[in-house]
Amino acid sequence: MAEPRQVTEPGESIYVPGPSWAPVFLAVGILGLVTGVFASGFIFNPFIYAIVGAVFALGAFRALVSGASASYFRLPRRQRVRSAALPIETITFPPRD
Repeated sequence: MAEPRQVTEPGESIYVPGPSWAPVFLAVGILGLVTGVFASGFIFNPFIYAIVGAVFALGAFRALVSGASASYFRLPRRQRVRSAALPIETITFPPRD
């Protein structure tokens, strides 16, 4: 029977950003911009689609950037690093003939 191994505490932590709707709104904004180019003659003037799409895209992009910078600055400045001491090996190359 195998011996139970002791699993030590991890040395570094992984921090995952929170969920966000900004990528969805960015996609809707880009869709509005593309629709503004190709949807002439459909319900509204194409410039309306392009303007609304640009507003959505710029707002969503701003939300993405501000959320990313806020997540970055919320991280701890230092982590306790626990690394294993690896033995130093010397590499010897075979002699040239």
